[in-house]
Amino acid sequence: MQKQQLEEIYRAHHEKGARYGYLFCGGARAPFLKRWIGTGKKVLDLGCRDGMLTQAYREGNQVVGVDIDQKALQLCRKRLNIETQWVDLNTEWLWDEQSFDAIVSCEIVEHLFALELFLEKVARTLKPGGTYMGSVPNAFRMRNRLKFLFGNEYENDPTHVRQFSYAKLKNTLEKYFSEVEIIPLEGKYLPMISVTKSTPNSVARLFAKDLLWRAIK
Repeated sequence: MQKQQLEEIYRAHHEKGARYGYLFCGGARAPFLKRWIGTGKKVLDLGCRDGMLTQAYREGNQVVGVDIDQKALQLCRKRLNIETQWVDLNTEWLWDEQSFDAIVSCEIVEHLFALELFLEKVARTLKPGGTYMGSVPNAFRMRNRLKFLFGNEYENDPTHVRQFSYAKLKNTLEKYFSEVEIIPLEGKYLPMISVTKSTPNSVARLFAKDLLWRAIK
C-alpha cells in the first residue's frame, strides 16, 4: 500500500472516530510518561497524532513527533511548536543509531505488521541506558470478554493488525530490552468495579483497559 493511501485510511479513521483532541484512557498515562522521561532529553514520539499526550512531556525536552496522518501533525505543530515528521512506520525509519534518550509509541504497535523489525530499530536508535515507553489496548479487558461471551467480535478497530495480553506484551518486549515494567491502567474487573492502584496486579493485568510499559535498553 502506498504511503498516501495509508494516510488517507488513518485520517478518515481519526475523523470518523472524533480522535483529534481525544486521549484513550483520558490522561491516565501522562503522569507516568512525564516522570519516566524527566527533562533534558531528546525524545522520539512515534504516533504522536495531534500532540494531546505529547504535551505531558514536551516541556524541558527536545521532542520529535512522528505520524502517518499529516492533518494530525499540523495540529501537533500548532499545539506544541515541535519538529514533526511524516512517516509510515511499517516501511520507513529515518533516525540514526543511538540518537535518542527516550522513544515513545503509545497505541502504535498493535497497528504494525513487522513488529519484530520495528522493535529492533527502536532498540538500536536508543542511546545506551535509554528508555522505550508505550502502551497498547489490553485485548482481554472486561468489555472484550463480554463481547466474546455473547458471540460478538471483540476487536472492532479496522486498523489493528495484532492483539496483546499482559503476558504476550511482556514476553515480546523482553526479547529486545533488559528491564521491562508493565502497568495495567483503567478498565473494570467486574461490571461495576474499576481497576485501580489498589487492585492486585494479578487481577489488573487480566482486565485492565490499557497496558503501559517502560523498557530499558
